[in-house]
Amino acid sequence: MVRLAKENPTWGHRRIHGELIGLGRTIAASTVWQILKNHGIDPAPTRSAVTWTEFLRSQAAVACDLLTVDTATLRRYYVLFFIHVETRQVFFAGVTANPNGAWTTQAARNLFIRQSDRLAGTRALVRDRGTQFTDGFDEIFRTEGHKILKTPVRTPVANAFAERWIGSIRRELLDRTIIWNQRQLERLVADYIVHTTSTGHIVPLSNDRRPPPRTLRTSHRRPQHAPNHPMRRPRQRIPKRCLTCGDRIFEPHTHGASDWTTRSGSALRVLLTPLGIAGRTGLSSFPGSAGVAPSA
Repeated sequence: MVRLAKENPTWGHRRIHGELIGLGRTIAASTVWQILKNHGIDPAPTRSAVTWTEFLRSQAAVACDLLTVDTATLRRYYVLFFIHVETRQVFFAGVTANPNGAWTTQAARNLFIRQSDRLAGTRALVRDRGTQFTDGFDEIFRTEGHKILKTPVRTPVANAFAERWIGSIRRELLDRTIIWNQRQLERLVADYIVHTTSTGHIVPLSNDRRPPPRTLRTSHRRPQHAPNHPMRRPRQRIPKRCLTCGDRIFEPHTHGASDWTTRSGSALRVLLTPLGIAGRTGLSSFPGSAGVAPSA
């Protein structure tokens, strides 16, 4: 079942279920879907889509491009190079001030003479539509069994492998060095290619060269960053009041009730005495009213 899905990327779980029924295997379609999901196989529309990078790697393609370099004497040189898409191996083809069709064609011949063993498994050439790459240049690769893949007009991302190497050599070498003449440029580019090849910077990651695992943080507290204004006085926080056992809230309420009753009875007695109704209302029974005789 898994083999059918891998060998036929356009088949979904319904199609695989029908093929199994035709072979006399009784199984539910939902079971086929669950098995494919457990093995990490995506649905047919997603699985059948092929990106440009996957297509170039499947074709074992070689990409080529021209790199422009301006010297200190205001002269421009062109560097022709080839890069193997699968291994990221770079082949230096030469430097010239006039990259015409005859020069690029001879550079292609020299490439297969010097690097024929390393280009044995390649089957396609990726290049842009520059006028430097003539029919004679393409014919050299066609005789070696290569298919010519031309990128769209003004689409450097289609030749991303070559453009990425151009960015690397500019950042690491050319932007930090003053170029004086063609001989110096040839020596620097050749040494840079040897250095990156020996150190493995251009080799893609494999199972043996995985990046180190990320370390887990032992503390979940947010890091304390420095304040944006170090001279500003920090904000003072008012501490919250906490209840303790010595607070009056935990004492009985009888004393408060008796005091209130005493004060209320005395006030009423003072107010009602001039009216002569204190005795009739029974204020003498209130706490605090004792010893006050009713008026005649």
